[in-house]
Amino acid sequence: MSKTVWSEEPSEILRVDSVFQLADVDPTATPGITASKKSGTAMLRKNRRTLGKLQGKLFADSTVGGTASLLIVLQGMDSSGKGGIVKHALAGMNASGVVVHGFAAPTDEEKRHGFLWRVRKRLPEPGMVSVFDRSHYEDVLAARVQNLADPKTIEGRYGRINTFEQTAIDNGIVVIKVMLQISEKQQKKRLVARLHRNSKLWKYNPSDVDDRERWRALQEAYQIALERTSTNHAPWYVIPADHKWYARLAVQQIVITKLREMELDWPRPEYDLKKERKRVAGA
Repeated sequence: MSKTVWSEEPSEILRVDSVFQLADVDPTATPGITASKKSGTAMLRKNRRTLGKLQGKLFADSTVGGTASLLIVLQGMDSSGKGGIVKHALAGMNASGVVVHGFAAPTDEEKRHGFLWRVRKRLPEPGMVSVFDRSHYEDVLAARVQNLADPKTIEGRYGRINTFEQTAIDNGIVVIKVMLQISEKQQKKRLVARLHRNSKLWKYNPSDVDDRERWRALQEAYQIALERTSTNHAPWYVIPADHKWYARLAVQQIVITKLREMELDWPRPEYDLKKERKRVAGA
């Protein structure tokens, strides 16, 4: 970790603890950083090489029987920057080892199963990185706010999510859960910008305005979800997201930290290295 950029490790200062209150998070803040936007953006680019190397070790480990993989869960209001995290914070990873999946409204088939059925199928295989752009948490967020399930059903889902994530971890999956906290003012600014740029029109959805009208209810739903499901084995990280460069750099650093904690290394060859070098040189 570069001490010239981070005064404190983001995986520590942005982690949800037992006294966390979402209302206390300032979306305009840049906690733990001593960099300007310019130097922070430069560091984001510089870290891509480190990120790519760490991902390479993760994949290589799976070729010799390693079971480790990585799941990154991204949640946040529309226009909070989830797509930008994938595009910029995770840049440097080999695309062949990363799978991004967004969970839309469940299909008729999916509705016939438990709410985690379709999610379980998208968990990463050994050596892979899976990114959920929205996730199983919609079943306790949107479901609560839009009355898509009865309160008793929703209440039971928190425990099932914790058990589901613990089982995933027991099977070698490292789970990183990120909520991007954007302000109402900044979200409105981004939504307006979408409607005035042809290249952004496809991102706009009229339901985004409906969610703005449910802002307080959604914030309350997030608070409950964070309280119930930020565990020692799969903690939540809430990241102020009004400044895109900060949110991207923070997520990138958390991912780098967690990959380093796996303590993976390049597999040693089972063949005679000197002999094979000589053979190739003479081929």
